[in-house]
Amino acid sequence: MARKLPLNETVGMALNTLRANRLRSLLTMLGIVIGNASVITLVGVGRGAQNLAEEQLSNLGANVLFVVPGNNDARRRGVAFPKTLVLEDSEAIAEQVPSVKRVAPQISTTAVVQAGSRSSSSSISGVTPAFLPVRSFEVARGRFISQQDLRSARSVVVIGPDLRDKLFPTGPVIGQNLRIKDQSFSVIGVMAPKGAVFGNNQDENAYIPLSTMVSRLTGRDPTYGVSLSFISVEALDEASTGAAKFQITNLLRQRHRILRDDDFAVRSQKDALTIVGTITGGLTLMLAAIGGVSLLVGGIGIMNIMLVSVSERTEEIGLRKALGARSSDVLSQFLVESLVLATLGGVIGTATGLGTVAVVAALTPLPATIGASVVLVTVTLSGSIGLFFGVIPARRAARLDPIVALRSL
Repeated sequence: MARKLPLNETVGMALNTLRANRLRSLLTMLGIVIGNASVITLVGVGRGAQNLAEEQLSNLGANVLFVVPGNNDARRRGVAFPKTLVLEDSEAIAEQVPSVKRVAPQISTTAVVQAGSRSSSSSISGVTPAFLPVRSFEVARGRFISQQDLRSARSVVVIGPDLRDKLFPTGPVIGQNLRIKDQSFSVIGVMAPKGAVFGNNQDENAYIPLSTMVSRLTGRDPTYGVSLSFISVEALDEASTGAAKFQITNLLRQRHRILRDDDFAVRSQKDALTIVGTITGGLTLMLAAIGGVSLLVGGIGIMNIMLVSVSERTEEIGLRKALGARSSDVLSQFLVESLVLATLGGVIGTATGLGTVAVVAALTPLPATIGASVVLVTVTLSGSIGLFFGVIPARRAARLDPIVALRSL
C-alpha cells in the first residue's frame, strides 16, 4: 500500500509548480488582488466618511439641542419651513425650562457680501451674544456681538476667517466696512476657524446682531412677528439633554396649542450621530459587499485557471499515480496551490488597499482608516475562497484514471 505523502513534500511540490508557471500564477492571483484591494479601500473610505461626519457633529457640542420649525413630514418632502418658531419661543425656553443653561435664537439668510471691489456669497446669521458659548465658537481677532450691540441694533458684523481672506486678503480688517444687501456694516471681529458641517463651511459665515437682522435685512412678519430659523439650546450638562428635550417639547406644544402633529422638532447631537451612523454604516456595508463581489469573481477565476491546469497536467497526474501517488496526495497538492495563490493574492491586495487608504487620508479631507480586524478578516476570507473554489479542480485531478491519463504519452 502506497504511503501518504508528507505535508511538507506536498507543499514543496505545489510551490515548485507555481514557480514554474509564474505568469499563469500571477494572472490567477489578479482577481483576488483586485478584490482584496477593493474591499480594503472601500471599507476604509466608508469609515473615513463616518469619522468625518462624527468629527463635524462633535463641533456642535455634546449638550446642545436644536429647535427647528416645521414637522417631520414637511422636512421629508422638502417643503419650505413654516414660520412657526418665533423669538418669544426662545425667551420662554430660557425662562421656563429649568434644565437649560443658555438659549441662542438665530435667523439665517444668504446674501452677497461686498468689500470694495471684492464680493462673496455668504450665509448671514442674526444672533445674540449667547451664540458664542452655546455653539462653542471663538473669536480670533476683535470681539463678538455684545448686549449693547443687540439693544441698539448696531450695524456691526463678525466674519469667518475664510470670508475675511476673500474680502480683506491684506491689511487690517477690524474697523473696515462691508455691505450686505446694500446695507453698510462695520467689522468688529474675526472668528476662529471652525470647519464645515454637512457641507456648510462655517468659516465663510457672517454674524450680525439679531435685532439688526430684523430691522435692516429680513424684517418682521406682520402675523408671526420675529420668525427664527432655529434655536440653539445649551443644556446644563450632557446628562440633562434628555430632560431638556422633553421639557422644551412640552412647553412649545402648550405655546403653539398643538393637539396632534408638532410644528417643530427638537434635535440633539446624539440624534444626528445616530442618523449619520446608520447612513454611513449602511454605505460602508454596501461598499464592502461590492468589494466582496470582486473577491467572488477572483475565486471563480482561480477555479477556472485551475481547471485548465488540470487539463494541461493530465500526463503529470497520471504518471504520479502510476508511480504510487494516492488520490489524496493529488487532491492535497491542488488544494495547496489554490490556497497559496489566494492567500498571496490576498496579502498583495491588502497591501495595495492599505496604500490606497493612506493616500486618500493624506491627500483629501477624508480621514480614511481601516482596522486590523478588517485586514485579518479580508486575508482569511481570500484564503477561504481559494480553498472553496479549489475543491472542484482538485477533485477532478484526484479522480483521473492513471491509465487513461497516460494514453497521450
